[in-house]
Amino acid sequence: MTRIYRVTGHMRIGRQWQKFSIDVLATRPSEAIEKVYSDLGSRHKLKRSFIRIESVKEVGRDEVKRTELLQMLSLESIVKW
Repeated sequence: MTRIYRVTGHMRIGRQWQKFSIDVLATRPSEAIEKVYSDLGSRHKLKRSFIRIESVKEVGRDEVKRTELLQMLSLESIVKW
């Protein structure tokens, strides 16, 4: 079952460490971490060693920042493979 996870941490941009908080759809926390590594690595051209993940927690629908995640979650419940 797909859930929404909020992954927070720091990423190194230049010489500074910048905070991030990203909501992702995943079936388990380890999958959410992989998605964040992939997303930040591709968007900011970062190696995994420049990304420090501090916490991964499941969030409720009322806490989600990105509304498109809720739309994707509702579509997934309609379309079952």
